[in-house]
Amino acid sequence: MKRKTLDIIVGAGLVVLAGLLLIAGLVLTSNANFANDYVKNQLSEQQITFKPAATLTAEEKASACLVKYAGQPLDSGKKAECYANEFIGLHLKSIAGGKTYAQLGDVQTELKTKIAAAQKAEDPALADLQKQLTDVNGQRETVFKGESLRGMLLTSYGFSEFGAKAAQAALVAYLGAGLLFLVGAAGLLHAARTPRSEGFAVPESASKKFANA
Repeated sequence: MKRKTLDIIVGAGLVVLAGLLLIAGLVLTSNANFANDYVKNQLSEQQITFKPAATLTAEEKASACLVKYAGQPLDSGKKAECYANEFIGLHLKSIAGGKTYAQLGDVQTELKTKIAAAQKAEDPALADLQKQLTDVNGQRETVFKGESLRGMLLTSYGFSEFGAKAAQAALVAYLGAGLLFLVGAAGLLHAARTPRSEGFAVPESASKKFANA
């Protein structure tokens, strides 16, 4: 095979591969933009704003991201992660000793059993048990709302991370496409400058060996 032909085949192949990488990069960029725009729009609709720095409690000030985003609207995946873990998560720990929604359900069941027994026995502790149940009901409802919002915010954060990874992959694809295009173009340029009759150079020692054979 002549050198010119090989240069054309390799150069053209690299240029085609560069084109495919470019298309992949464009698709990844489109996905990254969609993820970022979707997350921003969904979070902006919630109209959540971080507490101003002047109103942060001592515990809240211990969180670097709550201080960093103080007074800002919640409109990005990173902000959603911060608000979910550092703000909502912090305050959920202060409700009912940090018990989860499921754990408070067990407390509810236990209190209802005690109340039923107290009613039958006409126990004077009935009023106190009923008050405890009312408090637990309120705590469980608050925890449910907090955990639900926290879960939604973390889902948005996760979606934004997919967008960030897509953007990184797109950058790699663009760099790869650029490199392959340059190498392929160099090969085609070399082919254009190479005479059709030129083949691969054969070392003199190899020529003598074949001649003697």
